Amino acid sequence: MDILTDIIYEDKDLLICHKMPGIPVQSANVGRQDMVSLLQNYLAKKGENNDIFLVHRLDQPVEGIMAFARTKKAAAAFSQQLQKKHMDKQYLALVEGTFPEATGKLEDYLLRDGKSNTSRTVPPHHKGAKFAKLYYRAEKSITETNELAAFWKRVTPAEKENIQHPPLTYLSIHLETGRHHQIRVQMAHAGHPLVGDKKYNPNSPSGYLPIGLCSAHLSFNHPTTGKRMEFTTEPKGILFFQFKNL
Repeated sequence: MDILTDIIYEDKDLLICHKMPGIPVQSANVGRQDMVSLLQNYLAKKGENNDIFLVHRLDQPVEGIMAFARTKKAAAAFSQQLQKKHMDKQYLALVEGTFPEATGKLEDYLLRDGKSNTSRTVPPHHKGAKFAKLYYRAEKSITETNELAAFWKRVTPAEKENIQHPPLTYLSIHLETGRHHQIRVQMAHAGHPLVGDKKYNPNSPSGYLPIGLCSAHLSFNHPTTGKRMEFTTEPKGILFFQFKNL
């Protein structure tokens, strides 16, 4: 096991790990590391059956908990749980701006564009639109100039130190639905784009910066025993580390 395959739990039916930012879940590029191939190699080195089946996805720049099935039967059971909303997902996000209320919800209709691999908000009656809903809680904010300067100085190149950045808020988010880029699109539409989000945040600095989003909590029923299982992780990316240590 290494940092690329940070295993949290495993048995004969499933494998739970913490995906680091920047690693794709599955890649069509030959020779490129992705979570599926990394886990297959991990299991093969142990002399075990290395079949891996995707249960759900995380965007490449996003980090956090992922569940993988090790048998087709387990994968089918997970698929049913997703359809019946028996799988619960919670995230931590670092976004721009502050919130007048500590808690709230966002409801939108989203339309996916497969060609650009993006989604956008559209009117409810728009053809192909899908309802999206999430709940959020503001956990911590930084608004002081000196704190913001200290944050950006430690996560961006030296020439970016004097750029003016808006206040930042650390959110916990519970997804009611699971749409393509849902958190990223809904937060951006609400005026609170995620830090480091190159697709939906026009203020994101140039150069590589991991997106401020982590899948922090995952719960589901075990695909074989039916026992309720819960897993929690802490963000490991530099954005969260620097923010939490201000």
